[in-house]
Amino acid sequence: MPTAGTSSSSSHHHRSRLRSRAAPLLLAVVFAVLVITELLRTSARRDFSASAGRFGRAGANHSVAQRKILLDPSFTLRLPRQSSLSLSLSQRNALPPRNTGRFPSLPDGHLVVVLYVHNRPRYLQLVVDSLSRVEGIGEALLIVSHDGYFPEMDKIVQGIDFCQVKQVFAPYSPHLFPDSFPGVTSGDCQNKDNAAEKKCQGDPDQYGNHRSPRIVSLKHHWWWMMNTVWDGLEETRDFDGHILFIEEDHYIFPNAYRNAQLLVDLKPKKCPQCYAINLAPSDVKLKGEGWPSLVAEKMGNIGYAFNRTVWRKIHTKAKQFCAFDEYNWDITMWATVYPSFGAPVYSLRGPRRSAAHFGKCGLHQGQGSSNVCVDNGAAAVEVEDIDKVPNIKANWPVHIIRTQEGYQAGFKGWGGWGDRRDRDLCLSFAYMYHVKDPSSA
Repeated sequence: MPTAGTSSSSSHHHRSRLRSRAAPLLLAVVFAVLVITELLRTSARRDFSASAGRFGRAGANHSVAQRKILLDPSFTLRLPRQSSLSLSLSQRNALPPRNTGRFPSLPDGHLVVVLYVHNRPRYLQLVVDSLSRVEGIGEALLIVSHDGYFPEMDKIVQGIDFCQVKQVFAPYSPHLFPDSFPGVTSGDCQNKDNAAEKKCQGDPDQYGNHRSPRIVSLKHHWWWMMNTVWDGLEETRDFDGHILFIEEDHYIFPNAYRNAQLLVDLKPKKCPQCYAINLAPSDVKLKGEGWPSLVAEKMGNIGYAFNRTVWRKIHTKAKQFCAFDEYNWDITMWATVYPSFGAPVYSLRGPRRSAAHFGKCGLHQGQGSSNVCVDNGAAAVEVEDIDKVPNIKANWPVHIIRTQEGYQAGFKGWGGWGDRRDRDLCLSFAYMYHVKDPSSA
């Protein structure tokens, strides 16, 4: 019979053997846990990168299901029958960008710049000249969206050689349909005609006025352009960075592109509640405060940029946008779309403007050869040396202007948008890249 000492020695030896066997098993378990943890982290990083790609600046490829946003699967498109001119312009819309030989690739973090134009060639030439002096513009894709077709406007854009440039033409612009909707139709009511008495067609706006094709083209073009750039063009429908929008009477300063890139980078850190960035104050008469700080304020309509996340939010409000009796797209956004988001819509900008509104005339003025809408044939915009280089500092605080001046929720609109045909066409633009057009079957 073993003694107590022998038993203790045997027990100790047994525990030692167990420990020696358990050590490798424990190491294996620890190693397995580490491997699984790293795999989970890698997967999480992958998922985060994909999410960042969706909401950030990098481009990414996504499935068709992610791109096809259906507001109403049963919606029937109501697009007018295209004319031969309209069809030829649609074919031009499919052409690839020009100047790719000189600018073969676009760097990471580049912006797409969309210039939307009407028929003011002297304005357009001034804007193009200002863009040619913008630092970094050769890194961008410039998309010029035309409201209709005007040879002189086309010629100016054809002469752009300082960046990749792609032209698109709104194929349903009222300017392309001289004898039918959305242009002028012989049986349409005019001005304040009584439809029953005149036996004419059309729905008056809230002030009793019937549609004017020249007036409604503004809102139609902007909405068609937005839907086409974000969801219709091969070059941009998978672009998940910021797209910068400017108009033909916006003078662009040399530092605009670099400042826009800085603002895009700073927005998630400095103003995560901001929807967009702006190159100028929302009050077009102001040059900026000159403060050593960034400024968050109401969304402006000069040099504004946002990403696909914001576009999706806007797109879901298509019915509100298209039903609001207001012919200006920006007032429609301020008075009905932005308020529907449930919180103030801020955009981030610098304390000095990097773009300026120089036009003296409205949308459809200044189309002739005279200089009545500009000062001595030039844009009377003062550009100082500080406006020629990036002038936004990353360490600046953000000053929030909480008072949202101008058009607000509750404003009933200036009218001009009462005809149900315009509202149906507007909605069709929202659906045209997401449902099948039965006429194309």
